[in-house]
Amino acid sequence: MTTDPGATQDEGARQTPVYYYSSTSGLVRTFAERLDRPVRNLAERQHRLSEVDGPWVLLTPSYKTGNPANDTIPEGVRRFLRSPVNRRALVGVMGSGNRNFGTHYQMACREIAARSGRPVLFEFELAGTPWDVARCREILADLDRALAGAHASTVAG
Repeated sequence: MTTDPGATQDEGARQTPVYYYSSTSGLVRTFAERLDRPVRNLAERQHRLSEVDGPWVLLTPSYKTGNPANDTIPEGVRRFLRSPVNRRALVGVMGSGNRNFGTHYQMACREIAARSGRPVLFEFELAGTPWDVARCREILADLDRALAGAHASTVAG
């Protein structure tokens, strides 16, 4: 489900879009599309080269399987984060991983969060479970409300 990034929830708060990277396996895409909010796949050139128009969340897989020389952050994510506009508007990071990767589980998500100073909002394995999707929806809805409240305070103050 790819929808308008400026779409709003019933409560009137802007839904924070999720920009994600999904390989041909489609596991991350499957999870992202179940979040019922605006999503953009950074594997698609048009999204990877775009700039955001407000706060957004990154959802990235980790691929490192034990070779420290291999980079764990997908190139599409790196390219998107090269934009200063996109880096400034990033509000949080979510990760998909495979526990078989051992100490490298969720490495991309955690590395991006540490480098950007943004929080890790949620982590799940592979395509996630129904519980993972429900919990992530709650976290993102809370984020939407917090961002709307912060915006209202800025406008009023």
